[in-house]
This record gives sequence, structure tokens and C-alpha cells, in this order.
Amino acid sequence: MSREQKAVARARKAFETGRSKPLEHRIHQLKNLQRLLTERKKEIVDAIKKDLGKSEEGTQLYETLGLEGEINMAVKKLKEWAAPRPVEKNLMTLSDTVYIRPEPLGVVLIIGAWNYPWAITIQPLIGAIAAGNAAVIKPSEVCVHTAKVMEDLLPLYIDKELYPVVTGGVTETQELLRQRFDHIFYTGNGTVGKLIMEAAAKHLTPVTLELGGKSPCYIDKNCDLTIACRRIAWGKYTNCGQTCIAPDYILCEPSIQNQVIEEVQKAVKEFYTDDPKSCPDYCRIINQRHFKRIMAMLEDSTIAVGGDNDESDCYIAPTILKDVKPEAKVMQEEIFGPLLPILSVSGLDEAIKFINRGEKPLALYVFSHDSKVINRVRDETSSGGLLANDCLVHYSVSSLPFGGVGNSGMGCYHGKFSFDQLSHQRGCLIKQLKMEGMNSMRYPPHTAKKLGWARFFILKTVDLGWVGRMVLFAIMVVGAAVAFQHYLN
Repeated sequence: MSREQKAVARARKAFETGRSKPLEHRIHQLKNLQRLLTERKKEIVDAIKKDLGKSEEGTQLYETLGLEGEINMAVKKLKEWAAPRPVEKNLMTLSDTVYIRPEPLGVVLIIGAWNYPWAITIQPLIGAIAAGNAAVIKPSEVCVHTAKVMEDLLPLYIDKELYPVVTGGVTETQELLRQRFDHIFYTGNGTVGKLIMEAAAKHLTPVTLELGGKSPCYIDKNCDLTIACRRIAWGKYTNCGQTCIAPDYILCEPSIQNQVIEEVQKAVKEFYTDDPKSCPDYCRIINQRHFKRIMAMLEDSTIAVGGDNDESDCYIAPTILKDVKPEAKVMQEEIFGPLLPILSVSGLDEAIKFINRGEKPLALYVFSHDSKVINRVRDETSSGGLLANDCLVHYSVSSLPFGGVGNSGMGCYHGKFSFDQLSHQRGCLIKQLKMEGMNSMRYPPHTAKKLGWARFFILKTVDLGWVGRMVLFAIMVVGAAVAFQHYLN
């Protein structure tokens, strides 16, 4: 039995004991996870610094702060989320107890990503624990130091049998995917996402795929370009552009292209000084393979700003590309790096057509003072999320579902959406062995009269107050008695 098989088997056995289900256990595990983030801050920060070059403040802002908020919300709201959810009834089921009961799925596989290794790996884990599941955690092998810290620290704080950490690369991930899970949660690219889905199909395992794509950013000439470009520059160059919802490219009219370049350049200088390479807040490309991939995208485009690079340091300066053509290399795949192409369009109509010719993106950004422009972009396109006049921040709103559509993914999470995504919504109806006369209309022999009664009782939904329900219940009892007496005769 392989190491991966043993980890899954232990998690399954631990889940079958039932100990992950009580709310007290879930809350205790979540609080322990919170304690890990607080007590082991230095180890977390040091590892991410080695992997991605993030500063201590950047790691807390983009990695752990959101996790603390998610844990606080789950602890506070768990009793409400896990409670049976009453549903509307028809007349036929008025006297029954009818509700939805969220239940754990079982053993969840969480395959994390390297660009925000703690945020993207642990956030689904919070949902899995809150929903009462066991979870096998597979951190990305690309972030070598962070994966080691997770492997060492998580078992010290949360149940190591219910929530084992499995490290390794492609071989280990493939072995995990041969095992049977009750849900697979993957964050990464679409190519691997298809392999995940193919492996899951063999066991009919449901999946959540958090992918990405080329998230467009339309800038209307009717907006404050200084503010718009500062927010775009922040969204693009944070984490050196290695963000799945970073604005991938800009669409704007030719008349404002030079001003956009100027304003983005000013914002870059404001954020990262004249020398981003020496700025502690400017990250690095994760490895040389990705460095070479990104640099190859520059071959047939014109650099307006930036372009400086150092392969030995995996450094690529914040770069703006002007007059980019749709067929350029930089427009053929998600950039996932600090290159910002600008494409000219004649106006909103052409921008919408261009966006709709591509795959549905994970995020779509529009900057305008005009609500009609914003509404048209919202109504005439499709994307995982839409933001007007800002970038990235929807990720921080736990009351919004975060997820893709089409090629940018399936399923969603954050806050209660994580809990629901990793729960089985079990429909329950509890009936008493009484009032059998009410059932005569459904039993053979079937007649037109019985069908008429069935149509009335089944198609009529009720939303009555307490007094109304009692009155209707009394009428139904009398009706049932009459119907039953008629049935006997």
C-alpha cells in the first residue's frame, strides 16, 4: 500500500468513527487552525519569503488575514449553517416535517496552488472542517518550503488522521487521484483541471475546479484614469502578476492609451519605487520555468514600460505592452506574470464582442463613471465574478461566492458557500402513520376525481402563519376523515 493510499485509508477510517461530525469537534479544529496561524507566523512568513519573495506584511495581508476572517466567520456561524433548513410545503405535506439537512460528504481531497499557497490551500480546508468532513491536503510541490511547513505544522494543531498532509509532485498527485474520494477541490490551470475531472469521473466523484483564464479589464474614457490605473496596477502587479484574478489585459480606446500607460507607470513607481527589484513589496516569479514562459510572450509585442529582467533572480519588472494585437503570443494564454498588454477598441460595443469571443473568464473588470456602461458589461457578458472600478477585492468578501464559469471553473466557495459546497444537502420528510384518508387520492384505482383532488393538494403551496396552519390542519383532518370514510364505502 502506497503512502498516499495509507493516508486516504486513515482519513476514511477516522471519518467513519463519526468524530468529525459534532459541531464542538469542528469548532475545536477550526480554533486550533487559527492558533497555528498566530503562533507559527514566523515559519509561515519565512517559507513564503523563500518561495515567492513576499514580505512579512504582504504574506499577512494576502495569505493569512483572510484565513483568520474565514475561521472567525465559520466558528460564529457554524451552528446556523449546520441547522436543518425548513422548506415550503404543499397542502399534501402540510402536517409533515420537511427540511434540508446539511451533512458531511466524507473524505475530501484538496489540491492547493503555489501562487497563494496558504490562502488557496487552507481556505477550502476551513470549509471541509466546518462541514464535518475528513480532508486529505495536497500542497503544491512548486512552493517547496511552504509545503514542508504545512507538512510539519498542520499535524501539530489539527487531527492528523482526519486531515493528513501528503506532499510530493506529479507522481504522488496521480496516486492520490487513483483513490476514491467524496469530493475533489482543485485550484490551478485548466489543463490539469481536465485531468482531475477525468480521474474523478471514474468514481463519479464531484469536483470543484477553481481555474483562471484571461480576465479582461475595460477602461471607459469616461472615468478618473488616475484612480482607475492605480487600482489596476495594484491588481496586476501584486504577487508579481501571479494571481488567478489579476487583470490580464486592458481594453480601451486609442485616444486614452498613452494616458493609461502614463498613469499605470506612475502607480508602479508609487508602489514599488524607481527600482522594483530592490523593493521588498515586489515579489519574484516562482521559478525559472515560469520565468522563461513569461519572457517568451514578449517576442512579438511592443514594450512601452519595463521589460527589465534577471533570470538568476526570477525577476521581471512591471511591464506594460502597447498596441497589442489579438494574435500576439501574450494574448494566447493566461499570462500569470507582470505583463500588462493594452489592446485598442473603438468603444464599448467592440470591447464586449472581443470579451465574448474568448472563454468565460474568472473575473471581469470595468472602469467607468457611467452606470449604463457598467450595466451593459454585466448584462452582455459572462464571467465568474464582475467588479466595477476596482480589482481583486471581491475575493475578500466572504458573503460573495468565488468561482468560475465555463473554462474558468465550476463550483464556488468562501464563507457559507464553502460549507454548502462541501456538504450534502439531504432532503428530509418525516411523516406520521396517521391521516391515511389523505392518501386515498394517490392509491389505485386511479380516477379523474382522485386526480382532481391530487392536483389541488399537490400544486397548492402554502405560506401561512401559525394560526392559519392550525385552522388549515383542522380542515384537513376533517377532510381526511370524510375522504377515508368515502374510501371505505
